[in-house]
Amino acid sequence: MKKKPYEFVRFSNLNGVPCPCGTARRAFAETEDFPGTIHVTEISSDSRVHYHKKLTETYYFLECNLGAKMQLNDELIDVQSGDCILIRPGTRHRAIGQMKVLIVVLPKFDVSDEWFD
Repeated sequence: MKKKPYEFVRFSNLNGVPCPCGTARRAFAETEDFPGTIHVTEISSDSRVHYHKKLTETYYFLECNLGAKMQLNDELIDVQSGDCILIRPGTRHRAIGQMKVLIVVLPKFDVSDEWFD
């Protein structure tokens, strides 16, 4: 049987799972011929600083409340809707403030690669 030339996901149909940032809906984890995963994450007010040893994450900010920030190691950066940040492995990070973020993760997300100090 021939594979379809595309994959389609409706994020509103995906179950949200708890993560250090809040609640994530993750797509394409089971798609063998795609090297990463795509997440839509609702950031909670109590997000936790964490890092990844192998994963690179790209945060695209869809919605941000006034005063939203990203903590990247010891630096705080103001963010707003339409901004994008690439977070390399080893960078301690967390989002501060309520927001909705599209996250591209390469390689595929692996829960065992979430580390806390």
